[in-house]
Amino acid sequence: MDRRVVITGLGLITPIGIGVDESWISLCAGKSGIGEITRFDTSKFDTKIAGEVKDFRVEDFLTKKEAKRTQLFISYAVASTRMAMEDSGLQINSKNENRVGVLTGCGLGGLQILEETSRTLEKKGPKRITPFFIPMMIGNMAPGMISIYFGAKGPNASVATACAAGTHAIGDAYNIIKRGAADAMITGGIESVITPTCLAGFNAMRALSTRNDAPEKASRPFDKDRDGFVIGEGCGILILETLEAAKERGAHIYAEICGYGMSGDGFHMTAPSPEGEGAARCMAAALVDANLSYKAIEYINAHGTSTPLNDIYETMAIKSVFKDKAPSIPISSTKSMTGHLLGGAGGVETVFTALTISKGIIPPTINLDNPDEKCDLDYVPNTCRKTEVEFAMTNSFGFGGTNAVLILKKCPH
Repeated sequence: MDRRVVITGLGLITPIGIGVDESWISLCAGKSGIGEITRFDTSKFDTKIAGEVKDFRVEDFLTKKEAKRTQLFISYAVASTRMAMEDSGLQINSKNENRVGVLTGCGLGGLQILEETSRTLEKKGPKRITPFFIPMMIGNMAPGMISIYFGAKGPNASVATACAAGTHAIGDAYNIIKRGAADAMITGGIESVITPTCLAGFNAMRALSTRNDAPEKASRPFDKDRDGFVIGEGCGILILETLEAAKERGAHIYAEICGYGMSGDGFHMTAPSPEGEGAARCMAAALVDANLSYKAIEYINAHGTSTPLNDIYETMAIKSVFKDKAPSIPISSTKSMTGHLLGGAGGVETVFTALTISKGIIPPTINLDNPDEKCDLDYVPNTCRKTEVEFAMTNSFGFGGTNAVLILKKCPH
């Protein structure tokens, strides 16, 4: 069985907006969601900025009792799923509940509750630990709670492949439907780890930007003056189903997923393989899966982290795969506005890629004021671009050398 898989619902919670419409409007306007961290004292940290979600009202999506037992990343997942389900119009009932699954990606899970519980254990002892500690911390509680809230009883899993987790989750969900193991999947990526431990850890690696005096300018992929990535948080959820089912119920189709690639660098814990060799193999694998020539791709949503090595090596990988066409392909890094959502990045960026195809607008890479001479492709600097896109690619590369690439296609209505 080899079924076609389409995207019929989208849900977003990002540093640039609550909901798809607000996030998309901000994205196309080149609005940065980066600002000073408000959740804890950063006076002892080298980095004092992040892409925090603003104005999220958990009570709009969960009861007070539920919210107290739920970490923010799980709340984001449930809230984004509610948006995506309403957008899709997919109904889950006793007839199809076993054929609708949930598969999400999350890099670090409930790091906040781990920090809080460690302090409680040290100060007050083991008898004062909440019985909800473990369920609040583990990453698979996001798909677990989505399943509980929405009644999806099909395949249920969580992917933990660092910054590629969201994209791997969507690709795996696509394959589950494609092979007939489910008829619809709720999928995407989630992360909320703007915490002291996470910030300290990335600072110790010297991975984060320290442009604290101008937060909105700190995430600057492919720019010569970039000095590291900016942590973001949020969630991107997509409803996937068969093309046949979507057409039968008259659903709006944003795009079709037609290719998925995976690869491993086998090189280094945190650094990408030289010249982006692993990333190139992953993009090539996605093209093979889609049965496409490299000449078909008309837009790439880059991993584009704003780190010195990633941006250069991703550029080299794109040149390796796309050869003579590379200079003419519009490429953008939406992380320039949202920051890097780690395990949530792939979910959010796949939503953005689907919207690019659906709306015919390529979002910009902001803060690209002084291009790195080694990053010499068309990164759609600072201003969005209206153009029709039939085939688009989105890239995600994670620590440990784990890579994921999706190809989306415009689907005729």
